[in-house]
Amino acid sequence: MSGLGTYSPGDSLLHRLPAGAKLLLLVAAALATHWLDRPWRVAVALLLTGVLYAAARIPPALLVAQVRPLWWLAVVLGAFQWWANGWRTAADVVGVLALLVLLAALVTLTTRTTAMVDTVVRLCRPLRHVGVEPERIGLLLALGIRSVPVMIGLARQVREAQLARGLGTSPTAFAVPLVVRSLRHADALGEALAARGVDD
Repeated sequence: MSGLGTYSPGDSLLHRLPAGAKLLLLVAAALATHWLDRPWRVAVALLLTGVLYAAARIPPALLVAQVRPLWWLAVVLGAFQWWANGWRTAADVVGVLALLVLLAALVTLTTRTTAMVDTVVRLCRPLRHVGVEPERIGLLLALGIRSVPVMIGLARQVREAQLARGLGTSPTAFAVPLVVRSLRHADALGEALAARGVDD
């Protein structure tokens, strides 16, 4: 089964839809969240998103995996919004956050990374006249998508090592090794890119 935000092969209508169309629909959906100012509207939007996942034949477990990493952020953000603005605002903010993450994940789950990168590069070509290199933008996008499962893998390794040492409740024992491993991975990636002439 595919992990967080990685391509899940299939032949559904969403899989066959061009990458550019899906990206435009994602932008439109993000703009439309301005009208999701009632909990029931957010609930309907989340229900429709669930229908899209079903239409794309994405397993329910994979749907849940897309929002699981947001759990603590949702709790903290929801608690703050409840305290500051009431439960309705808290439900709206947390619900819209989950909605956007699910929609973005649906695009990556039903779109090959190469197709998405090619689309972004094509869209950025007019910016070449102002000094923007479309190929670098595409590379940045590809690296960003690839970094998500890498970071999750690093976090899982650190967590397993933390539990093996009996430090299951220590935030420091988790955060420090994760930061160190992430920086090492970033250094190795930078050296690999420089070795291939991507940058100096």
